[in-house]
Amino acid sequence: MDKVVDTPAEAVADIADGSSIAVGGFGVVGVPEFLIRAIREQGTTDLEVISNNAGVDGRGLGVLLADHRIRRIIASYVGENKEFARQYLSGELEVELTPQGTLAEKLRAGGAGIPAFYTITGAGTQVAEGGMPWKYDADGNVIKESPAKDTRVFDTFGEEQTYVLEESLAPDYALVRAAVGDRDGNLVFHSSARNFNPPAAQAGRITIAEVEKLVEPGDIDPDEVHLPGVFVHRVVPLTAEQIADKPIEKRTLRPTPTAANA
Repeated sequence: MDKVVDTPAEAVADIADGSSIAVGGFGVVGVPEFLIRAIREQGTTDLEVISNNAGVDGRGLGVLLADHRIRRIIASYVGENKEFARQYLSGELEVELTPQGTLAEKLRAGGAGIPAFYTITGAGTQVAEGGMPWKYDADGNVIKESPAKDTRVFDTFGEEQTYVLEESLAPDYALVRAAVGDRDGNLVFHSSARNFNPPAAQAGRITIAEVEKLVEPGDIDPDEVHLPGVFVHRVVPLTAEQIADKPIEKRTLRPTPTAANA
């Protein structure tokens, strides 16, 4: 089954207002930049987004935040994006902060058909006990906070420990970016771009992948496939110009030697 779609705009055309979307990437690495831009261009709004973070100002999910297209975000990190923090603290955005490993497992479990799981992460904290601020009002008052979660004591390795019940995530859509993909949807991610892309792709009811290199079925060695095509519904090949559009999140340079200390 050929899953190739010609353009990002065509691939995201059915994403409606109010949809829930898992988005791969970490910082600016492995982010489906052009699928996100296509959502912005078609005007979709009131979105609930699941992502490790919200990119940076002007890149990735930052372009949707700038236009106030995101109503709620489930993430593990709010740094590197000043607009994200501003909207959260001013009451414009609802944010459910989730431990990073737990977030990855909530997505993976959702893709595996597991409705919930127990984890020790967050036991004895507000993650389990509730009270984490999800939304503020314009005056900085908390108007919505996280509820308490079910806990259970298990005997692990001869020691009783408290575990937290976490519900899995299965969003309407997932957007990911891969280095290589074939027409059947099998994907290969480059190095650290593998980050949140596989679990996000597994979780989505409809998963859309933008790929830097499109190949024919059979060209990818089965042992090299990072994500089987069964999880992917649409594949969008990027242009050379789009592939070259890769930002550096933080640039660090050594001081230029002077004649005196050269």
